[in-house]
Parts: sequence; C-alpha cells; structure tokens
Amino acid sequence: MVLDEIRKTFEAVIGQLSPAKAQDLAKRYLDPDAAKDQVAKTAVELVQLSQRLREAVRKEVASQMRSMGAATQSELDSLRKRVRDLERATGMTASGRKKPAARKTPSRKSPARKPTGRTTTRRTTGSRKKTSARKTTTGSRRKSSSAS
Repeated sequence: MVLDEIRKTFEAVIGQLSPAKAQDLAKRYLDPDAAKDQVAKTAVELVQLSQRLREAVRKEVASQMRSMGAATQSELDSLRKRVRDLERATGMTASGRKKPAARKTPSRKSPARKPTGRTTTRRTTGSRKKTSARKTTTGSRRKSSSAS
C-alpha cells in the first residue's frame, strides 16, 4: 500500500505533471488541516520538480546517445539538405537515377526518324546495347564538333 503510493508519486513527478495532479498530490501528503496557500505552494514546487526531473532525464538520454555516436535531429536535417542540393546539382533523383530531361527527348526522336534503311537498323541495335556509353560519348562528340 505504501509502495503503491510512492510509485504513483514518482510516476506523477517524472511524467507530465499537471497543476491539478500536483494539487491532489499536495493534499494527499500534507496535513488535512493545511492551509490552501501551503497546498498551492507545495503543488507549484511539485510541478517545478517534475520539470527539472524531466529535463535531467532528457539531458542524460541525449548524453548517452552522443556517447554511442548517434546523429542528432539537426545533423540528420543538415545531411538531408546537402543530399538534396547535390541531387539538384547533378540532376539526380533520390533513387539515384538521372532525371529525364523533357527537352532532350524530342531532339533524340527527330534524328532517329530522318535516317532510312540500313543506317537506322545499325543505330538502333548499337544504341540498345550500349545506351549509357553512347550517351556519354555522343554528348562529348557534339560539344567538340560544335566547338570546331
């Protein structure tokens, strides 16, 4: 019975202690004839104690997390921002794929329609096998030939 009362008191003080709960605790542990001012003062002290204990627990948890090397929320937010900035700069999406360029797609289709016969067949076959290599070399060829 006494142990239950102590447990309830600790739970109330460690948890979110409302002023009403603090009043109840103060009435429970003070003399029944205690003045209202004394009950109110004790209730305020209990709320302050609860806040100090919660802050101490929060600091201890943060300290333990730092000692384990866990990242803080602000560090994670900073990293997310850096990743987004890098993705935008490189034209990549979050999945690691290049963003499809709306302007490049029509220009690729128009040269593919113009050639006829054997040339079309050869380009289609080669482009399917070496898609990424052709994109890279084609882009550099275009730049060098247009620069000349």
